[in-house]
Amino acid sequence: MTILYYILAAIAGAVIALAVYILVRKMILNGQKEEIIEKAQLEAEKIKQEKIFQAKEKFLQLKSEHEQYINEKNNQMREAESRIKQKENSINQQNSELGRKHKEADAIRENLKSQVEAVSKKSEECDRLRAQAIEQIESIAGMTAQEAKNQLIENMKAEAKTQAQSYINDVMDEARLTASKEAKRIVINTIQRTASETAIENAVTVFNIESDEIKGRIIGREGRNIRALEAATGVEIVVDDTPEAILLSAFDPVRREVARLALHQLVVDGRIHPARIEEVVAKVQKQLEDEIMETGKRTCIDLGIHGMHIELVKLIGRMKYRSSYGQNLLQHAREVANICATMASELGLNTKVAKRAGLLHDIGKVSDEDPELPHAILGMKLAEKYKEKPEVCNAIGAHHEEIEMTSIISPLVMVGDAISGARPGARREVIESYIKRLKDMENIAQSYQGVTKTYAIQAGRELRVIVGADQVSDKDAETLSGDIAKKIQDEMVYPGQVKITVIRETRSVAFAK
Repeated sequence: MTILYYILAAIAGAVIALAVYILVRKMILNGQKEEIIEKAQLEAEKIKQEKIFQAKEKFLQLKSEHEQYINEKNNQMREAESRIKQKENSINQQNSELGRKHKEADAIRENLKSQVEAVSKKSEECDRLRAQAIEQIESIAGMTAQEAKNQLIENMKAEAKTQAQSYINDVMDEARLTASKEAKRIVINTIQRTASETAIENAVTVFNIESDEIKGRIIGREGRNIRALEAATGVEIVVDDTPEAILLSAFDPVRREVARLALHQLVVDGRIHPARIEEVVAKVQKQLEDEIMETGKRTCIDLGIHGMHIELVKLIGRMKYRSSYGQNLLQHAREVANICATMASELGLNTKVAKRAGLLHDIGKVSDEDPELPHAILGMKLAEKYKEKPEVCNAIGAHHEEIEMTSIISPLVMVGDAISGARPGARREVIESYIKRLKDMENIAQSYQGVTKTYAIQAGRELRVIVGADQVSDKDAETLSGDIAKKIQDEMVYPGQVKITVIRETRSVAFAK
């Protein structure tokens, strides 16, 4: 019984404890739930306030942008209205101006009408007076106006024919001179680049000897030495009655030089026979080839040109034995190279390329390839073959305007070539005679009254005469140019034609003190 009591009491205690636990836990949970709900409400209120604030800011921003847009539109409208008003004012002013000008035009038209009527009356009066004057002149001169007019026309025709014939003669003389020079250049280049039996001064070298005994030794028994020398050198040896001289004729100047040097060594040595001739010619050929190469290298070094193909260097050396109108071709090429370099330096261009093109511009004259081509085109092809720059190749090919100039260096080479060939004394014209001719030309013009200064320019192709304005009138200046031209034509000998320009100017000078 007691045990049962204790068990029941324990169970009752456990039930009570459980109930208390459940009650206490429920109270705790209810408190936490109310706290969480309160926190959530506070957070929601905070977020709500932030969103409201952001919405207000966005509204204010949009409102500000809208007001700014409205203001800009209003400004544009006001500016447009202002421009429209200005245009209206301008149109109104133009309309008023046109109205005024229209009125002025009407007044001018009326004035012109009255003037035309007055001029018509005066013209009739002038015609009447002219008819009277013509009648008086006819009665005095003893011929009618038509007869006088015909006589004047005949005189003017005769004078015009004389002047025209003089002009035609000058043009024909210039054409003949130009054609003659061009023909000589073509013939000389053809003879020196192709085999020909024609012998002119440019294809002949004179070898001087001391006596006719040496001439006989050179000929040899039955001419065997001559034949051996001609076979070894390819040069025709002319032995005639000319005392103390033998002519060496060949189109190739290098061959002539080989023959000349071989003959010189044979004559000095004294042993002249076919075997010795072949030995000496072979030795001289080797020496000349070395000299040609050395000349080409030395020329390139002197001009500061590097990296050139060895065949082009050899062609440059061969220029030493070529001439054009008596001007050494190598010297001409060096002059053109220096002139081109100077001009390129002044223009801010590449001086090395200009100098290179100037040196190589005439290599076609010393080449044995394709002799049918002009030397400029042949030189261009050689430069292209040996990998020269395109601007250098174009300058070589275009320096006689046979192809189009595509490089800025090409005009420099053309001008340099003309300067080197045309300068006084460069070719077959003695410098003393050239200077004397120019001085005589200036002295002829200086002998006329009123002439203050005279200048012969353009290598004597133009004469500028400056006269005093107080001594010579405009009409006298026209007559003076014709008189000077006629006197020069009658008293002087000159190539081509000379242009006489008479300059008359009036100067007014004052000083501010």
